[in-house]
Amino acid sequence: MKKFPTIVLLLLFLSSIYAQKQEDPLKTKTSLNIATQVIPDKADRNNNFYDNEETFILPMNDLYIAGEIENPGKVDFTKLTKHSVIVKEALLKGDTVNAFIGAYRYDGYSLFDILNDRILKKKNAAEFRPIIDLYIEIENARGEKVVLSWGEIYYPNFLHNTIIATEVMRIVPSKTKDLWPLPTESKLIIGQDLISERNISSPVKITVISYPRNYIVNREISPLVSAKVNVFSGEDQIDSFTTIPARLQTETLHTIFYGKGRGIHSTQPFSGVYLKDYLAGKSKFTRKNLQTGLIVCAGIDGYRSVYSFSEIMNRSDQAEVLLVPCPEEKDGGKFRIFPSCDFFSDRAVKALSEIRIENK
Repeated sequence: MKKFPTIVLLLLFLSSIYAQKQEDPLKTKTSLNIATQVIPDKADRNNNFYDNEETFILPMNDLYIAGEIENPGKVDFTKLTKHSVIVKEALLKGDTVNAFIGAYRYDGYSLFDILNDRILKKKNAAEFRPIIDLYIEIENARGEKVVLSWGEIYYPNFLHNTIIATEVMRIVPSKTKDLWPLPTESKLIIGQDLISERNISSPVKITVISYPRNYIVNREISPLVSAKVNVFSGEDQIDSFTTIPARLQTETLHTIFYGKGRGIHSTQPFSGVYLKDYLAGKSKFTRKNLQTGLIVCAGIDGYRSVYSFSEIMNRSDQAEVLLVPCPEEKDGGKFRIFPSCDFFSDRAVKALSEIRIENK
């Protein structure tokens, strides 16, 4: 009889250990009182560097789609698949200094999927049917706004790189063990941005917009050549050029030049200067421009493509947009734009006649 209490205590001890092993990892609390979603691989049993730490849930708001579409309304996230994006985030300190804030893996829903079943209803479709002049405006619960071009979402070489993040994991250095601060809300994450000023928290609305400026569309121009390019900041003309400035370094980018409609065009490289290098002295690298700036490239025939300021001036992947001189070409000379960041060639404007920097 004297051994009975000892046996009971042993059984209670074993049952408590078993219960701990059976605990649902989704209910394991963290210092932020946010549930971890997966058991981290802290022992480095595999070759994945991006699963070693705890993953934290980021509470999110309802998200609504509006603008130039036939089927606006609330996003149903239950129908969407999650994607992961790894980023090193930094913000502007003033307008010149970059302040590193951390390295993370974010999991969430891509804008590619979120907008995939929305039927476009362009206001200017009668004048210009191509979708390359579309952009989206994303705003959060605090009234902050950022813009992305439609091309950033549906034309890039690597899809699903822009997400609404609902989970986050620190990517912790193995030696320093630095623990970067964690966000506490859902967050827009744009994987190709070098400076993360567009990564706003708690997005609640996406508005689809076609670039409103009117251009005369004339497909009968022959030869299709523009002798000069005029450059505008808003309504003000700030430059005009007929040759590439000699101070800019010539770059050669190799490509498979492939259109969404006509397929293969060529496998020849393009040589020119980075558009961001030409524009560097004509536009300021500010938080406002990074968040809501647009750069529009238009041909003499009215063909135009819209880029966000950030996708040209603020890339982390070196997939640059090239300003290409082509004085010998009779169809599409004397300058053209080549977006090496795009899978399709559709935003490659020929017979370039205008570059316009705007802020929305």
